[in-house]
Amino acid sequence: MTDLSARLLQHYPMLRDIPEAERATFLTGARVVTLPAGTVVFDEHQACQGFPLLLSGAIRVIKSSANGRELQLYRVVAGESCILTSSCLLGHTRYLARGIAEQDSEILLLPAVAFYQWFGQHAAFRDYVFKLFSERLTDLMELISAVAFQKLDQRLAVLLIHKASPIHTTHQALADELGCAREIVSRLLKAFAEQGWVKLGRELVELTNPVALKKFSTL
Repeated sequence: MTDLSARLLQHYPMLRDIPEAERATFLTGARVVTLPAGTVVFDEHQACQGFPLLLSGAIRVIKSSANGRELQLYRVVAGESCILTSSCLLGHTRYLARGIAEQDSEILLLPAVAFYQWFGQHAAFRDYVFKLFSERLTDLMELISAVAFQKLDQRLAVLLIHKASPIHTTHQALADELGCAREIVSRLLKAFAEQGWVKLGRELVELTNPVALKKFSTL
């Protein structure tokens, strides 16, 4: 077994159910694409070229508005894939959002022809794709609920408590995840700091009272 094959099966064990000869044929012509942080992996209205298998790193999938605001829909990490890509392949449509490498990432691209073949012939691969749809649909429903029913300060609190402290980020990056203006995030963070819940530094947010922050997020 080659190193690439071992890495692929480590992150995507369901591929073990695909005959070794088929995997070998795919891997013969496959190559790992390295994407530096900030690289646009795919963009709105772009045609889908294949099914990405992420070996390392993370990708943010975002939706942009006409005025430049962004809202993060979900993240993809190693061992996962993008349901938007699955939707484009199965529906023969173009992308409706943008994917950006959040950190240096490595992707192995499964060509569309191989995706259709594996999806149609191998139950384990098909079940994996449907499981992704189920999980992401739950994530998106939670996002819709948060946007519709939670105040922005509560959404920011939830975002912070789900990150490992100290959080190395910028106010703009947090604003992008929430789909709001940087100035609003800066004002809310300042209010949190005045409450003693966080401590702010240059591109740094340290949670000093996560218990109070979590309690506030559920009010």
